[in-house]
Amino acid sequence: MKKIYILLLAALSITEFSFAGDNDPNAKKVLDAVSEKFKTFKGITATFSLKSITSKGKDNGTQSGNISIKGQKYLLKQGKTEIISDGTKIYNYDGNKTITISTVEEGGQTLSPQNLLSNFYDKDFSYKLISSSGSFHEIELIPNDKKKNFQKVNVFIDKNKVMITKAIILDKSNNKIQFSLTNLNTNANLPDNIFIYNRSKYPKDAEVLD
Repeated sequence: MKKIYILLLAALSITEFSFAGDNDPNAKKVLDAVSEKFKTFKGITATFSLKSITSKGKDNGTQSGNISIKGQKYLLKQGKTEIISDGTKIYNYDGNKTITISTVEEGGQTLSPQNLLSNFYDKDFSYKLISSSGSFHEIELIPNDKKKNFQKVNVFIDKNKVMITKAIILDKSNNKIQFSLTNLNTNANLPDNIFIYNRSKYPKDAEVLD
């Protein structure tokens, strides 16, 4: 789930997509606008919520946290869990006794906040516009790489904000994660040092895995 959280938040800061095949030009127009809009943001802070629903429709509850994004860097906090990406590596503290260090490339098979919010992974999708009714454009993204740990992502672009503020991820077991952003600030002044991993911040007895 933590890897899904990271990829989800990343998609919201999408700066560039690499799409293949015959795709919906109407969807491309919307996605291009999202990419261009993101480039104008100084920094992003937001509150996110993640609702888990099983393949049988059971609600497994909702979790919430905070995200800060600046370019290719992000900081995700959910309870005691903390995930930092400096744009090259990802540092995942589980809130207890383990710190896992991986590279951005190693995280490419999962769906993380940085992948939904920025140019964090390969972003190879086929896509189509599902609906433009109401306040949102809904676009379905299907990964061309079948090794991804999810089947598809439906993103909802707020027409006024020109930004992805909702997403529904369907995993390989037909479970769903519903993701949403609130309290958005796209002009946040974020110091670079909050995206730097500092081992001394975490328990001395925490195991570091890399």
